[in-house]
Amino acid sequence: MNIESILLTTVGIRTFSSNQLLTKATGFFFERGARLFLITCRHVVLDAPNGHRPDRIEIDLHIGEEHWSQVVSYSIPLYGDGLSLWRTCSDTAGDVDIAAIEISRQHLPSDVVYHAFSSSHLPQSQDLIEVGTAVVVVGYPLGFQDNLHHLPVARQAAIASSFGLCFEGRGYFLTDARTHRGTSGAPVVARVERLGQAKLPWLLLGIHSSRLDVGTRDLVLDEALGLNCAWYSDALMILTT
Repeated sequence: MNIESILLTTVGIRTFSSNQLLTKATGFFFERGARLFLITCRHVVLDAPNGHRPDRIEIDLHIGEEHWSQVVSYSIPLYGDGLSLWRTCSDTAGDVDIAAIEISRQHLPSDVVYHAFSSSHLPQSQDLIEVGTAVVVVGYPLGFQDNLHHLPVARQAAIASSFGLCFEGRGYFLTDARTHRGTSGAPVVARVERLGQAKLPWLLLGIHSSRLDVGTRDLVLDEALGLNCAWYSDALMILTT
């Protein structure tokens, strides 16, 4: 059975302090030349205001293509010699909620199966991305997954703000989608014709970060906006330099 390549870009993340499970989130693979990175949100690996300070994360990797239920847990330290092993960056408006963790390919199992985005999957000027464009958010909402095959689920979404502009001066755009905790770090992707013949025919538009709401909303009378922040994927070119 062939599995859609987009589902093999994305992994569930479990954060730990020593052996204590803290939270669950989402991450995906991005390669830069021969180097491989796991991408997620910065607040997944460090959220100091809320006291969230994990020291390692775990992901499940698929082993071989004969039995998709076969996975191995892979532990990734977040610190070494007192220094963070993950990278983040900032822009003129402050911290960017993206983190990149480099993974040594030589330490991965020899028969691991995954797909990785690259710079060729980042949007270009000729790609028509505008308000209302259909996108997909691939992740692990509330840690939910296909527990037999250890695969993520996809939620439909739409671009909800002018793509290319930084919403309110921050380095993200908005999506209209139903999302949950655990989706943080999920890739926000769209199908494009120029990648139609590629092994991974998806544009990587952004990284889902959080839901956006109005502080003055009446919690009884008003429903949540259903809007989300997705940080622009071009930040990955800085993080993986």
